[in-house]
Amino acid sequence: MSFLSILLIGLAMSTDAFAAAIGKGAAMGKPRFADALRAGLIFGAVEAITPLIGWLIGRAASSYVESFDHWIAFGLLGALGTHMIVAGLRPQAEAPEQATANGERHGRFWSLATTGLATSIDAMAIGVGLAFLDVHIGVVAAVIGLCTLTMVTLGIMLGRALGAFAGKRAEIIGGVILVLVGATILFEHLNGAA
Repeated sequence: MSFLSILLIGLAMSTDAFAAAIGKGAAMGKPRFADALRAGLIFGAVEAITPLIGWLIGRAASSYVESFDHWIAFGLLGALGTHMIVAGLRPQAEAPEQATANGERHGRFWSLATTGLATSIDAMAIGVGLAFLDVHIGVVAAVIGLCTLTMVTLGIMLGRALGAFAGKRAEIIGGVILVLVGATILFEHLNGAA
């Protein structure tokens, strides 16, 4: 897998966290850079760990599915990408207001960690799919984590100005990228087998 494909996966995996960060940034009013960076670090760490867990699960099953592993990678990436596109096209439900000005740091950490975990489930599925390919999972996990760190920090800082408008479009773009990467993996395997 080329570094460009790995970078595109990292960017695609960070778009749902970016969308969530825009919402959090909008709710925070005028977030400080330190708050945005702390959220980025939490999201990035969680997003880097989950593909490793998925990869370990996939490696345990790889000997049983070696002959059709490229179809699994294509199916997982395609399904996740399609889900992100559909979620991006769906109207956003109104969330109840959350008071963050007087909230405790401990509560904020767990709130961010929970949101980070919720947005990283797809990264675990990516890890499962990548277990069947010749790719260094440490590099992929680091790229996903760094992309998420950057996108979440940026998303929180831009949240007030952009609101949900940009977040939904970022999720759609991320979904399209995942579908294209999955199709590229399938094409390369089928073309190499021919």
